[in-house]
Amino acid sequence: MRRTPKLAAAALVAAAALTLSACGSDSGGDGGGPAASVSGAQSKPVVTLDDAMEKPDLVLTDSDGKKYDLIKETKGRPTLIYFGYTHCPDACPAVMGNIDVARKQLPKAEQKKLRIVFVTTDPKRDTPERLKSWLNGFGADIVGLTGDFATIQGAASAVNVGVSKPVKKKNGDILVDHGLQVLMASPKDDRIHWLGMKDAGPEDYARALPKIIKGQNP
Repeated sequence: MRRTPKLAAAALVAAAALTLSACGSDSGGDGGGPAASVSGAQSKPVVTLDDAMEKPDLVLTDSDGKKYDLIKETKGRPTLIYFGYTHCPDACPAVMGNIDVARKQLPKAEQKKLRIVFVTTDPKRDTPERLKSWLNGFGADIVGLTGDFATIQGAASAVNVGVSKPVKKKNGDILVDHGLQVLMASPKDDRIHWLGMKDAGPEDYARALPKIIKGQNP
């Protein structure tokens, strides 16, 4: 099918929006897949993908030290997936905080349906214990995953999230570049239909989550 000019423009916008962003750094990075095509304007905080994506096929260690099969454990549930790291000075705590504020506005029954999964991009430092301690600040039921970096990077790339290997600077700081989008999957088909973009705030997630939980476009 031939794209309309409007849709083609949206795809170009997506390419710019889904490039790798640095947490606490001005540098770029590698490891990103091709940008996903989305419908909507650049300023839209939550976008709908033109073509839904499969959830990343990941089997890692959760924050309780147990094996966690992401596809199996989130099957049939509305799911939010974010790739980040606990030592991130800015973007990661802001994103998780925004989601937490929005989630708390949901009825208790809907909160229980929702699955939020945080996949570390800095597995050497983000042990299960570290993940559990950090994520407890955003909700005790958030799933934290850690494991082999190459596995995590490959899975992220498969869903168009750029993740670069952590780099240690001369002053000892460790920089981890990664995409900032939140992947949101429908409970109806277990596919990723929506993205929370880097400028999405708590009010944007609060509007979107009730519909996403029902498998509807926000």
